[in-house]
Amino acid sequence: MADLSTKPYLIRAIHEWCADSGLTPYIAVLADAGVNVPHEFVKSGEIVLNVSPLATNRLKLGNDVIEFQARFGGVAREVTVPIDKVIAVYARENGQGMAFDVARNIAAGADPLVADTNNAKTLPGPTPMALVPVRAPATTADNNEPNDPPPPPRSGDRPKLTRIK
Repeated sequence: MADLSTKPYLIRAIHEWCADSGLTPYIAVLADAGVNVPHEFVKSGEIVLNVSPLATNRLKLGNDVIEFQARFGGVAREVTVPIDKVIAVYARENGQGMAFDVARNIAAGADPLVADTNNAKTLPGPTPMALVPVRAPATTADNNEPNDPPPPPRSGDRPKLTRIK
């Protein structure tokens, strides 16, 4: 039997909890090679996406990939995110969610959206699969509308367990 990752199940669970609680589910994504996102909204090699039912069309939270269609600046775009590129899933309103360890291979001075295996170094990511408060950056890609939630936790921050009721 193949080793099945818990990550897609945890993403779906937090997404469902957000929907049941009347909250807005967001995902933070490492926007490097292999992701299909609107690159004009990528900041520091990451993008935050609103994955609520109202912001997406044909949302599929699969075991290997998250796929949906959304409007960015009034233009419908297809979005494809491999599960292994999801940095965090959380509720926009209260920051509750889960952060994941994601390998970040970036060559010194290189564009993180371009795959480059020469001279690449691995940067540390968030604490693996710890239940932590996670917050969105000041600008997100959902419909180009800025908002003011604080950013996700920095690498190296000690996780704090939060009980979700």
